Amino acid sequence: MTASRYISRLRLSHFRNYAAAALDLDSRHLVLIGPNGAGKTNLLEAVSLLSPGRGLRRAPFDTLASQGGDAPWAVAASIETPDGPADIGSGAGDGPRRVRINGANAKSVEALSDYLRLLWLTPAMDGLFSGPAADRRRFLDRLVTTLIPGHSSTGADFDKAMRQRNRLLEEDADPLWLAAIEAQMAESAAAMHFARIDTVMRLGNLIEQTIDEASFPAARLTLTPLFDDGAEPASSAGLEAELRARWQALRPLDRAARRTTLGPHRIDLDVTHAQKQMPAALGSTGEQKALLIGLVLAHALLVKRLSGITPFLLLDEVAAHLDPDRRLALFTALDGLETQCFMTGTDPLLFEALGAQAQVVTVREGRLLAPR
Repeated sequence: MTASRYISRLRLSHFRNYAAAALDLDSRHLVLIGPNGAGKTNLLEAVSLLSPGRGLRRAPFDTLASQGGDAPWAVAASIETPDGPADIGSGAGDGPRRVRINGANAKSVEALSDYLRLLWLTPAMDGLFSGPAADRRRFLDRLVTTLIPGHSSTGADFDKAMRQRNRLLEEDADPLWLAAIEAQMAESAAAMHFARIDTVMRLGNLIEQTIDEASFPAARLTLTPLFDDGAEPASSAGLEAELRARWQALRPLDRAARRTTLGPHRIDLDVTHAQKQMPAALGSTGEQKALLIGLVLAHALLVKRLSGITPFLLLDEVAAHLDPDRRLALFTALDGLETQCFMTGTDPLLFEALGAQAQVVTVREGRLLAPR
């Protein structure tokens, strides 16, 4: 496997349990081996912050610095691309975080996606299909953001406006103020909704086209309706107008509920095991994990085809509950994507099938031993 785009250098400073860490890499996969609590997931989290959004754990940025010190955290990487090397970085700043590209402040966090796109799987996602709808929405929005980088900011704008609306309702504010906030919400909500629909449609079509070639179970995806009556306008302007009207009518109910009861923050992602025609939530733990892996691999292929940039994959403890055949199928699929993947585990034997296709780094209490 030869990745045309890969992380060649990674630097961490005052991040979690790393006072300082450095890795020089080639285009092969990286396997991080070490006991629980050594810092393997922390390193994956650091890499995840080189993309739009709140990162792998969704932790507040002001909680990421090393304990016992007041120095700001920082993550930097050198990316080898078909157009030449690029240096990108993210770290603590006056606002949510600083982003730098080739030594200059970036205009927006979305600019990182010109160089690096990221998808990840963690043990916390093993119960995704049977857990709360909020977890599936976050997963869906990560898929959308990998394809449409501005989606993360759109979602943040919607959440901010919705919080303002909720406060205004509680304060029984001027209806004109509420209408202005609801107009902002509607603009962001429509953009979010259509981006989700487009991503689900494109991903579903690709899965249908490759269902017979896939090594993992195939997922069929649908979004629950935005409105209970199913009446969703087909245009952005129409949806914005409909949302404004409905939110205005719902003000008394929402004031009593102390929350906004209708909107894109309430939809769910329905996932079905295609081969068994069964809701994913009813599958065994192993089936659900395999279905989730297949979904992420399919989306990585979709992003590669549409953007020309294959996402880097961060797979935390992904091999621990896969049988040898499934592990081999995963490694083969990763090679087919021609991307660099960071994987973690406590047992090096789980990654033996990778052979020379991976560099192995041992992690001990926030220290990285040289790759081999």
